[in-house]
Amino acid sequence: MTLSTYDVSATGTRPAPDAAPGASAGERGNPWAGLVAPAEGGQWPRPEPVRTVEEERLHRKRKLAAAYRLFAKLGVAEGLSGHISARDPELTDHFWVNRFGLDFSRIKVSNLLLVNCNGEIVEGTPPLNPAAFNIHSQIHAARPDVVAAAHTHALYGRALAAIGEPLHPISQDSLAFYEDQVIFDEYNGVVLDKEEGRKIATALGPRKLAILRNHGLLTVGTSVEAAAYWYIAAERAARTQLVAAAAGALRILDHEIASATAGEGWGDDGARWAFEALYDLIVEEQPDLLE
Repeated sequence: MTLSTYDVSATGTRPAPDAAPGASAGERGNPWAGLVAPAEGGQWPRPEPVRTVEEERLHRKRKLAAAYRLFAKLGVAEGLSGHISARDPELTDHFWVNRFGLDFSRIKVSNLLLVNCNGEIVEGTPPLNPAAFNIHSQIHAARPDVVAAAHTHALYGRALAAIGEPLHPISQDSLAFYEDQVIFDEYNGVVLDKEEGRKIATALGPRKLAILRNHGLLTVGTSVEAAAYWYIAAERAARTQLVAAAAGALRILDHEIASATAGEGWGDDGARWAFEALYDLIVEEQPDLLE
């Protein structure tokens, strides 16, 4: 049986070519790492294309603009509070982010801001949300493996943060965050200085989800697609947990089964694929986001 360049069934599990330092065994052994998503069509599986720096920059900006549109469509945006960032592939201490005051439903490639490590807008029209800079600059500085980070004040994540609880292992979907989350157990107001952002980045450590007490959720990923999808997944898991808890006692899975099931996941590559399916839909529906 021929599966494009890679025949996974014939070759067995191969090391993930883009596994980040400190990646879990599941991430390192993921046979799907570096492959395109089924949603992209054509013969599959096949490797992700090799891109020039310019192509990679445009790729990240398109996915970033689409992530904002999806957040608006799915109702996980909250007024002017929230931001998703994407590290620039060439100027790696710079990141792309939304223009403050522009609704997520109006974000497009051409109105994204490029911001440097000093909080200066290198490309795009001001203003920049200072909290966005103070949080994202510190996460990108602390986590060189992270390409993107997402944070908004979505309803269910905010409610979970208000009671200071983690996502418990109560469903197959919530297990994506099992032993890969942290509660940032303090709240000091709007993040108006880099030191507060540094505290959040330190608390996050190598994990992909931080529950910011009395604030909301924050996710990171090795691609824009992964960070955005992890946020959507965490918000949905928070909703499931709150609804289940309101109905009765939670049935918590034991560590052995939770750990084993979490290890069977596809990691950031699986999240990237899940985002690609949504990306196809939002681009077809709102093609102006690519402008």
